[in-house]
Amino acid sequence: MKLKIFVTRKLPDLVMKRLNDHFIVNVNPEDRALSKEEIIMGTAENDLLLCLLSDTIDADVINANPNLKGIVNYAVGFNNIDVECATKLNIPITNTPGVLTETTADMAWALMFSTARRIVESDKFTRANKFKGWAPELFLGVDIYGKTLGIIGAGRIGIATAKRALGFNMKILYSDNNSSIEKTIKAEKVGLEKLLRESDFISLHVPLRPETKHLIGEKELKMMKKTAVLINTSRGAVVDEKILLKALQEKWIAGAGLDVYENEPELEEGLADCDNAVLASHIASASIETRTNMGLIAVENAIAIQQGKVPPQIVNRKIYE
Repeated sequence: MKLKIFVTRKLPDLVMKRLNDHFIVNVNPEDRALSKEEIIMGTAENDLLLCLLSDTIDADVINANPNLKGIVNYAVGFNNIDVECATKLNIPITNTPGVLTETTADMAWALMFSTARRIVESDKFTRANKFKGWAPELFLGVDIYGKTLGIIGAGRIGIATAKRALGFNMKILYSDNNSSIEKTIKAEKVGLEKLLRESDFISLHVPLRPETKHLIGEKELKMMKKTAVLINTSRGAVVDEKILLKALQEKWIAGAGLDVYENEPELEEGLADCDNAVLASHIASASIETRTNMGLIAVENAIAIQQGKVPPQIVNRKIYE
């Protein structure tokens, strides 16, 4: 018997087709984020919940359906879900790791180039018909080749980002208590303070946990070089956005390339006015290939739950032990 699955937002066509092959699918018919009340209603009426990182799945949502069989997250991170609550109720939670590693690393580099070479500023300038010809000091940026790249968080994405630096003859520093990049490429493991003081580009690749919230605040930003660029494709709250705004306004650092925000989708007031910030729309995994593959992994997780098997990408494995 097919289970009913509630999908909080339409996914790529191939993913939706696969879901319809295996489930009775109830999907949000509108291209917008659902309210908490709408998610509760959908959860209460279906056997499975397929949600997005932008959906807050708290105890109220989880407890809305005493027969909920699983929560399938269309994301690598799962800080949007009350894992403890679901685990107590023996509800499996799954995610989609691995598949977006290379795509997100590409995005970190896209932000690095865009910020360092002031591409967004130049684009706006040209579109406004202000470009009157080559000039010696027009949009002077900073070089990337031969500089020092600091990686904070040496997981899959951090390592993939670091690997790309080899082609630019960069010195690689990294800070991570649980991983070793030098097993893969030539890199130097250092403390966070040394990394902040010596890096020209700093790229964040840590999960959002209590110990990483505001990992980058006033103390850390003031340690950085005035010519340094901060890149964040991890989670917005890893950086204290109020302090980052001040750092950009007062030129403590040269710039920042951001794909995520502390109170997403809201920005800290004034951040949008900072020409030395490149602000993307949480699109690090937004390639056709990656978003489709994420969905297919989510479907496989849902199928496993329907079949009573351990899902291949289980977050709370201990419920099966």
